Amino acid sequence: MTDEGFERENGGLTSMESIESRWVFQGEDDLDIDSGDRDTVDGDDDSTTCNGMELESDDEDNVEQKLIRTGPRIDSFDVEALEVPGVQKNDFEDVSVGRAILLAFQTLGVVFGDVGTSPLYTFSVMFSKAPVNGNEDVLGALSLVLYTLILVPLVKYVLIVVWANDDGEGGTFALYSLLCRHAKVNLLPNQLRSDARISSFRLKVPSPELERSLKIKERLEASLTLKKLLLMLVLVGTSMVIADGVVTPAMSVMSAVGGLKVGLSGVKQDQVVMISVACLVVLFSVQKYGTSKVGLVVGPALFIWFCSLGGIGVYNLIKYDSHVWRAFNPVHIYYYFKRNSTKAWYSLGGCLLCATGSEAMFADLCYFSVRSVQLTFMFLVLPCLLLGYLGQAAYLMENHADTTQAFFSSVPSGAFWPVFLIANIAALIASRAMTTATFSCIKQSTALGCFPRLKIVHTSRKFMGQIYIPVMNWFLLALSLVLVCSISSIYEIGNAYAIAELGVMMMTTILVTIVMLLIWQINILIVLSFIIIFLGLELTFFSSVLWSVGDGSWIILVFAVVLFLIMYIWNYGSKLKYETEVKKKMSMDLLRELGPNLGTIRAPGIGLLYNELAKGIPAIFGHFLTTLPAVHSMIIFVCIKYVPVPVVPQNERFLFRRVCPRSYHIFRCIARYGYKDARKENHHTFEQLLIESLEKFIRREAQERSLESDGDCSDSEEEYSFSRVLVAPNGSVYSLGIPLLADFRDTGKAVMEESTSEELKPGTSSESLVSEAEQSLEKELSFIRKAKESGVVYLLGHGDIRARKNSWFIKKLIINYFYAFLRKNSRRGTANLSVPHSHLVQVGMQYMV
Repeated sequence: MTDEGFERENGGLTSMESIESRWVFQGEDDLDIDSGDRDTVDGDDDSTTCNGMELESDDEDNVEQKLIRTGPRIDSFDVEALEVPGVQKNDFEDVSVGRAILLAFQTLGVVFGDVGTSPLYTFSVMFSKAPVNGNEDVLGALSLVLYTLILVPLVKYVLIVVWANDDGEGGTFALYSLLCRHAKVNLLPNQLRSDARISSFRLKVPSPELERSLKIKERLEASLTLKKLLLMLVLVGTSMVIADGVVTPAMSVMSAVGGLKVGLSGVKQDQVVMISVACLVVLFSVQKYGTSKVGLVVGPALFIWFCSLGGIGVYNLIKYDSHVWRAFNPVHIYYYFKRNSTKAWYSLGGCLLCATGSEAMFADLCYFSVRSVQLTFMFLVLPCLLLGYLGQAAYLMENHADTTQAFFSSVPSGAFWPVFLIANIAALIASRAMTTATFSCIKQSTALGCFPRLKIVHTSRKFMGQIYIPVMNWFLLALSLVLVCSISSIYEIGNAYAIAELGVMMMTTILVTIVMLLIWQINILIVLSFIIIFLGLELTFFSSVLWSVGDGSWIILVFAVVLFLIMYIWNYGSKLKYETEVKKKMSMDLLRELGPNLGTIRAPGIGLLYNELAKGIPAIFGHFLTTLPAVHSMIIFVCIKYVPVPVVPQNERFLFRRVCPRSYHIFRCIARYGYKDARKENHHTFEQLLIESLEKFIRREAQERSLESDGDCSDSEEEYSFSRVLVAPNGSVYSLGIPLLADFRDTGKAVMEESTSEELKPGTSSESLVSEAEQSLEKELSFIRKAKESGVVYLLGHGDIRARKNSWFIKKLIINYFYAFLRKNSRRGTANLSVPHSHLVQVGMQYMV
């Protein structure tokens, strides 16, 4: 059977990668790369069988691995998963000309508002630290700004960092997800071999760089300290992104409204603060209307702003001093530091403000394509910014005293009020850039188990990445108001702004360096050049802003530390809870001793038992058996699992495995979601998808079993040793020449046979075997349908953890109070299913850790 035929038979479920040869990791003792994907469940033994199928071992990750080349990949997911329409595709494929223009306007309104409004305050903050004493100071400051713009936003972010996106998703957690997918660095031990069969996972062919990459991968996976350090870097970067979402609105709005003091001489600073507060309230109130809606409305406004910025720059160059082009000669930076020494070093924090919003270009990639961001920046944003700064410098060459409001002072008098209006609109738009980036980072961190669950509203039916988080929106508003009211000077807010920007920039540089080594596998000289140039530059800037931290910008550092502790405590508590549940899981031997009735009454219906375990029988199930007088005739353990990919296609969403013999009617369902996926199904839709997927799985299981017999095997259901065969659409049978199920013989003890299995008599014809198999299949499908008609009940087990009495005081404080508080006030994991209370059964259980 050809690969194309198999793809047609399975509804086109296989990806392009599935029909190509690829390089994969295989354990020394593995007989088949796909054997771990078969319908298995973990027991307490190192290797057990149930219903004749080989089971995955809890110690599977400790098996020595080697890199081998395989033939065409046939994923069991492709035949187990539910075939439904609407498979996710790239939002930006086949973009028409009209759509491209529309996307460019939205990109302006969402991504570039922050960096576009930096001319409002960059020179003002710089010259507040190092006052102008001559034209050479203006040229030196301008040269610093020009090369900062070229090196940081253009070279680092637009040309390099944006390519480190995770299938279109940007930000620090997208980088972490990318690393988790290529190396087992996630501290939460819920990884499965089957996760690597999702179509988003890829490996490169061997090369000298790959050999180096494998050594780095082994080092990361073997060191718990390195894993924790990597997580802490990610959490620091994320906390700085959120802090940036607080200080960006305050800085942008305050600097724009401050132009009133130039247009109206009687305006005081207190009035500027009150107007800024009103603008911030309006800004955060319209956030709920979504990125695409607001971006489409404000995109033309940003276009007008950038054109105005460039036009004013050209006007000032012609009117005042066109010789400021000399600032492109970097020697003026040397002269600037020679003349001002320490003051020039202090002004570096203000210089960095020209690059604010660079991180937004990466973090907001989930809303737009890489190409749209790159082209818009290089052909519109950067030229207008350069002209704007050159024009301001030309004006300041003849007006050294107007540095307090350098931008508005340089605006021609006849155009002041129109420019003031468009500048305030641009400032409000700029404030949205890091707010939307904050929402994306929080959703990513929540999915990867590093942030308490919050209500997430998807504001677009077309683009899943466009989201709104109400709690964080009002939280950011409150903190921005506190910042504006407590620190009324834009110079102090500017220093706080630089601290937040530099914090996330440095973390991004380190993470992208690891991506270069582990995933891109590029030349080591390029990697060293990247980290030496950019991390060295950012550390120099950071040393400058730290000296001014006592001015009031310490508030933003405190806020970032609080956010870091929240995320770290949540991750730490979640990890302890999961590890405890793994240790307390039920033994398969106990279920076998209870028998098909599980030692109680099996009432008609389906019980969906939600748990976080990806392996084994959760201990909460034993609690249900001892608490309730009856359990449902069919039990499905449902695990909602987030994997480190942005999107899991719908046809790979569900993975079913059988738990124990067929007569037990117990299954495991792992519902896999990417951190960008939207769980929009109500409980009726979810039930329907789950049951249809289960029926498909059972049919496929029966089809494979009917093809396994070659006449030489034992008739017992407990032992199989056959080759994998597939049926083409024309009915022809093809062998893949690799084992379907490993030959297993239990030497320790006999495995209990299914109560429905019978010894086949010698001479039984193949027709009678097929007939019996069909009858068995229809009987089980009929059982599922009757159970579905009897009703579906959601069995929710709330597992809480408490620190043991002999634990350290700090551990008791973190687990018993801080983590307990966060867990109590976070959103329940099944809230998105909107299950009515009449269908819920809840049982609590407490673990001592």
